[in-house]
Amino acid sequence: MILRFGYVSTALSLWEASPSRTLTFTNWKKQAGERRRQKLYDLTEENLKNTIRTLHFNIAHGIDVYRMSSSIVPLATHPEVKWDFLTPFQELFQEVGELVKTNQLRVSFHPNQFTLFTSPQQHVTENAIIDMIYHYEMLKAMGLHKDANINIHVGGAYGDKKEAIKRFNENFVKLDQDIRMQTTLENDDKTYTALETLQVCEKHEIPFVFDYHHHWANPGNGEWEELLPRIFATWENTGRVPKFHLSSPKSEKLKRAHADYVDTDFASPFIQALKSYGKSADIMIEAKAKDKAALKFVEDLSKRRGFKRINGGAIEI
Repeated sequence: MILRFGYVSTALSLWEASPSRTLTFTNWKKQAGERRRQKLYDLTEENLKNTIRTLHFNIAHGIDVYRMSSSIVPLATHPEVKWDFLTPFQELFQEVGELVKTNQLRVSFHPNQFTLFTSPQQHVTENAIIDMIYHYEMLKAMGLHKDANINIHVGGAYGDKKEAIKRFNENFVKLDQDIRMQTTLENDDKTYTALETLQVCEKHEIPFVFDYHHHWANPGNGEWEELLPRIFATWENTGRVPKFHLSSPKSEKLKRAHADYVDTDFASPFIQALKSYGKSADIMIEAKAKDKAALKFVEDLSKRRGFKRINGGAIEI
């Protein structure tokens, strides 16, 4: 079996390579007409070029799993801005897609925590749909809309988890089916447990991304290892191995916050459970040290008996 490891958004090893340079709406309003447009163009171009730089870095270092920034396009979904961010950058979007496809990378998006389908307020759902469309349009421009996933959480409970899940079921289907097919759900660290999230995924026939750190903080009942057959089953029709998230607590007081690196002792039960299950998986390292954390964790794992490093970001067990 093979475990591949990736990281989120920014390669800290690269100089000035953030793919998330942004512009607030307040600052946008302060600009004159042409200056407004130019600022949006300049930042989007820089973010796309830094995404390409990051992909080249990943290819060079054998990192096949990568989460792209959701902030590539500044103010893309703001109702008062509404600008065409696709036409001017067709070639750059296509270059991203070609790099991914040619090198068989696995990429994804993770919209922010405000992309919710459980809210009792209609405008929250409408904004969530707009945000999901934005991410899907970027994937479509890259030619990755049938391969890459958009990962979200179930959302808030609003004092009644049963009713909130009911609203999710009603609101989620308002998304275009093509977008729903590329959506994955992840358990969170406060509200929806792994089992609860898995049940929603099974109802909508979408893949489940299990987050080990979130489960540790919000375990619910039962052992998560018992869910592995069902977790893997949600990915069967995708042509992809399941994806998992891994991080470790920053401190005793900040248990839900992510540490700079992944503590191997904390992660060991998770890795051993996957090893015992015996099937390949991709694992997103959600640590503050980004690429450095992913590469270090793979290096640490490779020192264990039975774990052979076969690439910069991959281990064969």
